[in-house]
Amino acid sequence: MQVLKFGGTSVANGENINKVVALVQAALTKDDTIVIVSALGGITDILLQAGEMAAAGDESYKDKLQVIEHRHLETVKYLLPLTRQSSVLSQVKRRCNEIEDICKGAFLLGELSARTRDKIVSYGELLSSLILSARFETLDIKNTWKDSRELIVTDSQFGYAAVDFPLTNQKIRQFFDTAKASEASLFILPGFIASDSNGVTTTLGRGGSDYTAAIVAAAVDAKLVEIWTDVSGMMTADPRLVSNVKLIPHISYQEAMELSHFGAKVIYPPTIQPVMAKGIPVWIKNTFAPADPGTVIEFASSRNGGGSIRGISSIGKIALLSLEGSGMVGIPGFSKRLFEALSSEKINVILITQGSSEHSICVGIDESNAAAAKNAVDRAFGHEIETGKVEPLIIEDELSIIALVGDHMKSHPGVSGKMFGALGKNGVNVRAIAQGSSERNISAVVAAADVKKAINILHEEFFTTTYKQLNLFITGTGNVGRRLLEQLKQQQSYLLEQLRLQVRVIGLANSRKMIFKNEGIDLDSWKSALEQGEPMELKNWVHGITSRNLRNSVFADVTANNDVAYCYDSLLQKSISVVACNKIACSSPYQNYKKLKDLAREYNSLFLFETNVGAGLPVIGTLNDLLRSGDKVNRIQAVLSGTLNFVFNNYNGERLFADVVRQAQEEGYTEPDPRLDLSGTDVMRKIMILAREAGEKMEMEDIKNNSFLPESCMKGSVENFYLAMAKEEAHFKSLYDAAVKEGKKLKFVARYEHGKAAVGLQHIDPQQDLYHLYGKDNVVLFYTDRYPEQPLVIKGAGAGAEVTASGVFADIIRAASA
Repeated sequence: MQVLKFGGTSVANGENINKVVALVQAALTKDDTIVIVSALGGITDILLQAGEMAAAGDESYKDKLQVIEHRHLETVKYLLPLTRQSSVLSQVKRRCNEIEDICKGAFLLGELSARTRDKIVSYGELLSSLILSARFETLDIKNTWKDSRELIVTDSQFGYAAVDFPLTNQKIRQFFDTAKASEASLFILPGFIASDSNGVTTTLGRGGSDYTAAIVAAAVDAKLVEIWTDVSGMMTADPRLVSNVKLIPHISYQEAMELSHFGAKVIYPPTIQPVMAKGIPVWIKNTFAPADPGTVIEFASSRNGGGSIRGISSIGKIALLSLEGSGMVGIPGFSKRLFEALSSEKINVILITQGSSEHSICVGIDESNAAAAKNAVDRAFGHEIETGKVEPLIIEDELSIIALVGDHMKSHPGVSGKMFGALGKNGVNVRAIAQGSSERNISAVVAAADVKKAINILHEEFFTTTYKQLNLFITGTGNVGRRLLEQLKQQQSYLLEQLRLQVRVIGLANSRKMIFKNEGIDLDSWKSALEQGEPMELKNWVHGITSRNLRNSVFADVTANNDVAYCYDSLLQKSISVVACNKIACSSPYQNYKKLKDLAREYNSLFLFETNVGAGLPVIGTLNDLLRSGDKVNRIQAVLSGTLNFVFNNYNGERLFADVVRQAQEEGYTEPDPRLDLSGTDVMRKIMILAREAGEKMEMEDIKNNSFLPESCMKGSVENFYLAMAKEEAHFKSLYDAAVKEGKKLKFVARYEHGKAAVGLQHIDPQQDLYHLYGKDNVVLFYTDRYPEQPLVIKGAGAGAEVTASGVFADIIRAASA
């Protein structure tokens, strides 16, 4: 004997029912078969709505009843030939009239008891099973239809009735023993419904058709149970929340119970117990993809790639109740009284946690029961509250529980640390934690708004065969931003294949427009997509990033905008890492720079700004490595402006100095306003950033600037600047001639030593390290305790959109790898 259960989507309409018939026909070739069916998809909800509307005095309940009747009549007409429809249509009409009579009674009384509700919803399974049975009859497939209420006996707890197993097993065995004698091979039973000892209709809870299948299977010692639904088995997480879930091919009974209890909707939690007691395997299969392997639930489960975690699940709409007070310490019975108070209100406790100090106890319950729980508990502890020994019950709502489940966690140290470390790194605050001694489940209470983010974080962390997803928000689409997007597009396949990293650009903005796409912006058409975006408002841009609450989020600033730089704090506080090409934040007042660094540490995010000093050169990374390894920086000497190096390498007095500067700007080597480069301001920023990273509390006014640019060049617009430089050509020519006369080159040099910093134009002779520096190259010389005389040298292109974009890209990958 085998038991096949078909859910609501599997019997939602005539077309789907024909798929069920084909599956049952195939099953009959193997063994005698019992088929358990749910109501047609959505019918149970409509029945409940009709009853509630009737009790509320809303006559439109009749419209709901018409929908129910129409769907069933149309299903009969679709499935049965005209000559075989009459008797079945009459049965459907009779049952629908009964529903109408009950709803009319609720309408007149103005109430809907739990008993009446059970009676109304029972019709969904009765109708679907009768129609399925009739369909088999038209195909000349003999079957026996049996009302489950005559077999399954429960108590009178309407809505969630408890099964009387001794009596139920006796009735089921007696019926099937008799049926076997008549050589029947196919049996059709409605799921979900039962009756109490007085024959009054009860139900087994939403999802109870699975339970019906398990009860019947255990009673007849079936060889297997198949649960046919609209998914191809149990998944490592909810596919509605996680895009790259994996099928769980094998799972133990205990693991399945844990996952189903904590929100996995594929199987109803009580289903497992009856089949586990008999060792009956349960297959979860897909009605619409029957060839898919599905999931088998049995005693032993093989490990997926040796991993300790089988799946991740969650329960929403949780309230956390906290009973606290110094009067609880060392006094027996407080927990007992708390649970008795909740039990008296029939409130189910989902999670329990208590500190060893005994000062408080925390329980998680369904959010809808929070008010009743508070009244009951405050009443039970009224004396202690009045005398100040216990605080009134504290309720926190809008919470959810996430759970890691796996039989093998107990043999893998560090699972908890890995779980909470990953959540903390992404800014998910954990309100409460629970873990049983079996170590099969670790549960955590988090804000409901963080559930999707948390489950995705944990899925990436524990199912390592999947890829990590990086959610990127880019501000700025100028020279550097445009090339960054090109590089991201070019490297997409490489990152996925080699680093198992999927970089998605979720948001993109420039000074005029901004756009968000949760599925990722197509990098082939980002320009047109951005043009169609909404007007750029920095406040809305930042809110759009933080409100999405995505895991592994990185904000990349490739602008030179002051306002953008001053929004970093609000991003870091949301555990969003910041990659800054923009130098403004790191060269702002020291307190702001330190604040950003501290926020990054506090909120487990990264604040990266490698390109602030050397474009794509690994200057800051190298400096940090020296310091972390215990070295001390004593002196820094550097040419830090690729722009100025390009200008002085290409100026020989034969062309106007202004023309060489314009060439540098046209080739993308300068800031939008070249005066930032030529005045030495940009170099001052860079040497200050290096000094700060070396541990110095330095401000811009602490740096001496021996500027070579005449005051006249600093006035007016950028175009005025070029005109002024042309007029000052004699000044620039004299600077060049003086250096040539000494056999030296002009270099704009930055120097840091003994807490002091200075920048300025210098004559460099051929014996110096800075002399052989060509094109737009930069060079940084670190003199440290370990490199006292022969410095550590970093040299290479220090300007240009392409190399700067590559430096930003490298920081983005660092953020992803953290």
